[in-house]
Amino acid sequence: MDDTIAARTCLTHLPTIMHISRSETCAILARVWVLSLLLVSGVSTARAQQIEPRAYSNAPVGINFALASYGFADGSVVVDPSVPLENANLQIHATGLAYVRTLGLWGLSTKANVIVPFAWLSGTAEFAGEPVQREVSGFGDLGLRVSVNLFGAPAFSPREFVSYRQRTIVGASLYAAVPTGQYDPDRLVNIGANRWLVRPELGVSRALGLWTLELAVAASLFGENDEFMGGQTREQDALYSVQGGVIYNFPHGVWAALNGTYYTGGRTTVDGVEGDDLQENSRAGLTVTFPASRRHSVKLFASTGVSTRTGGNYDMVSIAWQYRWGGGL
Repeated sequence: MDDTIAARTCLTHLPTIMHISRSETCAILARVWVLSLLLVSGVSTARAQQIEPRAYSNAPVGINFALASYGFADGSVVVDPSVPLENANLQIHATGLAYVRTLGLWGLSTKANVIVPFAWLSGTAEFAGEPVQREVSGFGDLGLRVSVNLFGAPAFSPREFVSYRQRTIVGASLYAAVPTGQYDPDRLVNIGANRWLVRPELGVSRALGLWTLELAVAASLFGENDEFMGGQTREQDALYSVQGGVIYNFPHGVWAALNGTYYTGGRTTVDGVEGDDLQENSRAGLTVTFPASRRHSVKLFASTGVSTRTGGNYDMVSIAWQYRWGGGL
């Protein structure tokens, strides 16, 4: 049974359980599928480390989504995991607001979203053998993302979407982090990165009955930070990542995903001096999403480091709420 057959099962039972109409049930399903586009924006600061199930699932065009999220992360969690810190014990409380719009682009289903994070960071670490302490709050870097399903997920109206059956979807996306967040050039640990980040990605999703298998590859490309530690110029090589996951679709629009990601690269250079900070890290995450009412959805997420060579070893939990409107549903 693929995602659409699972959706039909939900269409059969959910209206009776929740006392809502068939069209409202379709709206819930579309809302749940698109919710997986976004993780907690403020905590997942290193985009190459993000675990993002259902990033290329199809949804009807003309629908708007508002997302609010809260997350907590503990460990070596910083915007840039290659900063030269040792024994980092940092905590981040982060909130995020996001907006998503589904579109039709040359007959292809497309999603565009903007993410505005805000975070509170505190904790201790060692730098050059000396203990340091940091407490700061502020906005993170503005995130912009566009994704297009190139194969297997045409642009459908809400009415047409009811009969859609997923098989194999091939999609591509482009994410950009705009350096608008809090940054102190005299500090190693900040909420903003003070540089541009561009991340192209290619993903494949295959539905097999109640299960869905996913695979995505990406490259994070970094701009220069010319205000690093008192005006030094810091550059970073591309960071390459691969993510895989398996999703199970429960009755009534509930689904759960188990994902893992591996990333490598990202060696830095400061004023022409290459650092010994090549990253070879991996993370695992669990996501559970369910409809709360006709227009509201909730997502729970947790992730942890599996292996870490440089930075990025932390645990994270988060909760996200989403509201859907528009599209004539």
